Amino acid sequence: MDVVESIDALRQARARITASVGLVTTMGALHAGHIALVEQARTENDAVIATIFVNPTQFAQNEDLSKYPRDISRDLDMLRQAGVDLVFTPTAEQIYPTGFQTWIEVEQVTQGLEGERRPGHFRGVTTVVAKLFNLTQPHRAYFGQKDAQQAAVIKRMVRDLNMPLAIRVCPTVHEADGLAMSSRNVYLSPEQRKAAAVIRRSLLAASAAYEKGERDTNNLRVVIESLLKSEPLAQIDYISIADAGTLKNIKGSSDKPVLVSLVVKMGNTRLLDNMLLPASLNTIEELTQILGGA
Repeated sequence: MDVVESIDALRQARARITASVGLVTTMGALHAGHIALVEQARTENDAVIATIFVNPTQFAQNEDLSKYPRDISRDLDMLRQAGVDLVFTPTAEQIYPTGFQTWIEVEQVTQGLEGERRPGHFRGVTTVVAKLFNLTQPHRAYFGQKDAQQAAVIKRMVRDLNMPLAIRVCPTVHEADGLAMSSRNVYLSPEQRKAAAVIRRSLLAASAAYEKGERDTNNLRVVIESLLKSEPLAQIDYISIADAGTLKNIKGSSDKPVLVSLVVKMGNTRLLDNMLLPASLNTIEELTQILGGA
């Protein structure tokens, strides 16, 4: 596995790869969810490139950039064992050199959910992802369903800007107790970690109600909220039930597929998970294929 830190070295290494390339972008602190993306990329491409870059422009001033977990040696070992061919580990100065002033913004799909609560977050995400796409020139790029809004934003950017690659959205990987795998899970105390299992239980409860015929989004929210409130350590940030095609919140009943998203805080840690209903839809990618989207 080649590891390069500079843009020039990346371009030279990329030029030596003549077969199809799958890309997995990460901020490090890798876990089994990241490796699942790598494994999917391996099955669909001849070579896999991964990036490790803690992107400062997607963090707000009150967020955890300085505390974000970093262990580059461990991350590289995991990627090597997973069969990655090339890893790009740039510095912030390389990605955002002095005088940098060009940004990419996706408008409608970034409104609400994380975009509403983290102003500027998606501008940082789309800009860095577009740069990494330009630098690595992948045929396919892989993202997790846990960050469903991010996946939808990136798919829209790729479609609108006619970028010559396919976006693959892979199912969220959960721990044995149902907690969605996240690099931020390491922030949780043992008590918080145990309590966090309520997040998945609440989504499954909503899914069970949906399968029994419940279509009123207010009632589905009540199912989720009541279960979350039964856990004293859980602080609800938001519960969203949105049109799965547009990510716009739904009030009242809907027979269209919906994306149930929620963020729960355990202490200072925000934990995010989501579920598509009907549950037979595993990922945003499957949904957009059905709806004819990009």
